[in-house]
Amino acid sequence: MSRGAIAIALAAACLGLGGCSTLLPRRNPAPSVDVAPPPPVRARAKPRPAPPPVVEKSSCVPRSVPRAPRYPDTDQALRDAGGAADRYQLLAAGRILRSERLAALERIVEGCR
Repeated sequence: MSRGAIAIALAAACLGLGGCSTLLPRRNPAPSVDVAPPPPVRARAKPRPAPPPVVEKSSCVPRSVPRAPRYPDTDQALRDAGGAADRYQLLAAGRILRSERLAALERIVEGCR
């Protein structure tokens, strides 16, 4: 067989096999029944989160706590002091004021906890 005859035989076989699917008996389509379409599915609404409770900001520091005192041992006061003894007295006075204030603040903080 020549090449041309082989090509024609292959083409005929392909067409024959492709046509076989059209020779099968057709099935009767299912009878159409008038059915209402199902209702559309509604997405469930997400529950809204409850708003956070309003918290009033209250200070646990009583209003009776005075402002910080003016400490005598500032940098300028220590520079202007006449000698070492004067500087020592300024530092000692400042330390006493700071320790009293710290003690008062510690009592308040303990009440807040």
